[in-house]
Amino acid sequence: MLAQIALNVLIIGVSFVILNRASNVTIKNACKIADVTRLGKTIVGFSLVGFLTNLPELSVALIAALSGGAAISVGNVIGANIAIVCVILGLAPLALYLKHRQKTIRLNGSNQSNGCNLVPYFAKPEMSSIRFGLIVSTLVPILLFFVSSASWLLGLVLILLFVAYTYRLSRVRVPAETCTAISLDEKRKLKTYLLLTIIGALGVLGSAYFLVESAIFIAQSVGIAQAVIGATVIAFGTSLTELVLDVKMFLRGHSALALGDIAGSSFVNITVVLGVAFFVSALAGSPIQIDPSVLLNLAFFSIIANLLFAYFLLRKRISEKEGVVFLVVYALFLVITLAGF
Repeated sequence: MLAQIALNVLIIGVSFVILNRASNVTIKNACKIADVTRLGKTIVGFSLVGFLTNLPELSVALIAALSGGAAISVGNVIGANIAIVCVILGLAPLALYLKHRQKTIRLNGSNQSNGCNLVPYFAKPEMSSIRFGLIVSTLVPILLFFVSSASWLLGLVLILLFVAYTYRLSRVRVPAETCTAISLDEKRKLKTYLLLTIIGALGVLGSAYFLVESAIFIAQSVGIAQAVIGATVIAFGTSLTELVLDVKMFLRGHSALALGDIAGSSFVNITVVLGVAFFVSALAGSPIQIDPSVLLNLAFFSIIANLLFAYFLLRKRISEKEGVVFLVVYALFLVITLAGF
């Protein structure tokens, strides 16, 4: 048993190294795609990065739907969205604050920091994409209260909503003056940048998977209850990919890319992942039954998280103070969820 635990500790260490390298590749090349295509970092984060980081959830939803266990997808999707918004927007401004504080101490010996703000200047199309993603992520959980059984039609509507909006975003271009100047040689490398972004994202996904699996094994080995593991390690693990990528993006000054990924991941979860779960399970003859009592807690905190996100964006400020608010909301969510076990 000790040898297995030691092996899994080693896997966690190696996974963290790969996670770091792969996330660097993803961020660098996603920024290049944004500049070359003039889609803007927010839209690239919303569509491309947001979709890639949700491939594991999509695969799980498809397999669960075919095996008759798709009901768990509803809770997983909404719970993951709460974690994506609250944990990332909670930790990122605090990390940026500490980074600025250390820099201030190093430069002038003062431990005072002027704080930080994650919200950059947005071109109009970029802000529209984030707002639309938040609106859909907020309205769908409310809609589910009025649905006793999820039909294939509801699933198809959600999938088509994703396809239609992604196509609309692909036709939009941000003003040239807001993009970095790109040489002709770099423009020719668009396919290379796209391939490297996909490879980097898959590297992040794979390393995150092994990291979470090893963490679960260690937790089970020391006797932690499965319910606690599910609500903590697994729930946190589903948003680990976005957490690593987005916090790094914020620290490196790519806030638009990170905020786009946060809104995009929630949008992909609530449309594609949930849509596939509804559509495939209904066609397989076992449509998902919606339990309002189970949905209530998840929907409430999802709405709170999204409304806070939208409100702080409207104020054009997400600093360390707002970060604490997000972390408090997530802590309350965990406490209330664990109390229900």
